Amino acid sequence: MSYIDEGARKGILGWLLTTDHKRIGILYLVSMVALFFVAVTLGVLMRIEQLTLNPPMFSPKTYNAFFTVHGVIMIFMFVIPGLSTVFGNFLLPIMIGARDVSFPRLNLLSWYLFIAGTLIVIASLFTGKGAPDTGWTFYAPYSLQSGTNVALGVFGVFVMGFSSILTGLNFITTIHRLRAPGMTWYRMPLFAWSLYGTAWIQVLATPIVGITLLLVIAERIFGIGVFDPTKGGDPLLYQHLFWMYSHPAVYIMILPAMGAITEIIPTFAHKTIFGYRYIAYSSLAIAFLGSLVWGHHMFTSGMSEISNLVFSLLTFLVAVPSAIKVFNWTATLYKGSIEVKPPMLYALTFIFLFSIGGLTGLMQGALAVNSQVHDTYFIVGHFHYVMFGGTVMGFFAALLYWFPKMSGKTYNEKIADWALAPIFVGFNMLYFSMLVLGYMGMPRRYYTHLPQYHTGHIIASIGAFILASGVVLFFGNFVVALFKGKKAEQNPWGGVTLEWRVPTPPPLENFSEIPTITERPYIFNPEASQ
Repeated sequence: MSYIDEGARKGILGWLLTTDHKRIGILYLVSMVALFFVAVTLGVLMRIEQLTLNPPMFSPKTYNAFFTVHGVIMIFMFVIPGLSTVFGNFLLPIMIGARDVSFPRLNLLSWYLFIAGTLIVIASLFTGKGAPDTGWTFYAPYSLQSGTNVALGVFGVFVMGFSSILTGLNFITTIHRLRAPGMTWYRMPLFAWSLYGTAWIQVLATPIVGITLLLVIAERIFGIGVFDPTKGGDPLLYQHLFWMYSHPAVYIMILPAMGAITEIIPTFAHKTIFGYRYIAYSSLAIAFLGSLVWGHHMFTSGMSEISNLVFSLLTFLVAVPSAIKVFNWTATLYKGSIEVKPPMLYALTFIFLFSIGGLTGLMQGALAVNSQVHDTYFIVGHFHYVMFGGTVMGFFAALLYWFPKMSGKTYNEKIADWALAPIFVGFNMLYFSMLVLGYMGMPRRYYTHLPQYHTGHIIASIGAFILASGVVLFFGNFVVALFKGKKAEQNPWGGVTLEWRVPTPPPLENFSEIPTITERPYIFNPEASQ
């Protein structure tokens, strides 16, 4: 009997009042995928706008609202909570041999805070003087002077920050206190290590942006002069405070994706992961170094030359632990008995696209290059190679990998393979064109463009339509599987971590008897354990 049937409450109340970590993970999944499609729709509308030169299809104000809401949804409602809340909630307790997270009721509260913040942001679109038009960064002084409903939108993001903090606290405590007997730190799955590094960022960095957003609200309502230069405030202070959180937030997004890829590659290579401790420590190194590089978003803001040099150096250093992971994934594949299944295909796509995002990020770490491409479409292209090509592609790979375990149903593997073609082709047409447009000098966030950029925008827009069709096909496959999919096997991929040893889908309390762990993880054959 599945955990869906064992709950004390039936129907919708059984879901809305659940404290089962698996159900909460599914609640996050459903709500975030719905929001993801709203953001995709806005992205497609922006690309439709760029297909025309004159007259524009949407007014500048409407276009500004489009990219603001698109960014807020994608960053704060999908990418940041993403893998951590969905797969972390569902799988972390099972992976470490626990019956649930440490604070089940707090876990449910974190989902309600996420939904409350989302509803507040949605309310900001239809109340006051219109949707926020500042961009997802809410930069001062414009966010203080805009006549749109910025304060309510900012407050919604502030509420979602509490959800992130509570999730981080829950995961840290769960990993420290609820590991099964014998589950030492070096026997933990590497996905759990990535969640651990992410959780510390959530707890330590999120309060910074929370306080910053409260100050924006206070400035708009009470007129205090913290960031507003007309009242003696400093808009650069806002940038420092915002990026102190938002650059570590990049690693809140990407670390769990890297953890999921680290689970997938050894499973389909049928080989023990190469350099277990290096991958584990690199997750913590990324979390630590990622908290020190916020200033590379501000190279053109007028900081001192020494500050620019220090942040430039740190930007190059933070690439090292990410490179360690890529090297170890590649080394794991070497001489492996590789089985090419959909999760593996998407994992390899993740590595390719994320590598492009990382290399273009290193280009921006160079001060001379950054001064030329800052605030151009090059930044937009780089950002999406990291966020979409990295985090979202990692999300797709993780969903393909763990969907049979989570739902008890199998999806059509051929359709999953076919969906990758339009996703990959459309993605690169869209975002590589942006890299080229930015290198040519096209500023970002403009509702229209000069004729010399039009060809690049046409290619990018066609790529966006192809990408969107692939995304629809990808998720449609799961919807069909839920209703018509065959019953999944307990371990369809041959995984060796604990989640593949429990029934599919997992029972209410995961284990009838808490397991005792006696061996290190990722042992696929006798030779690997020697």
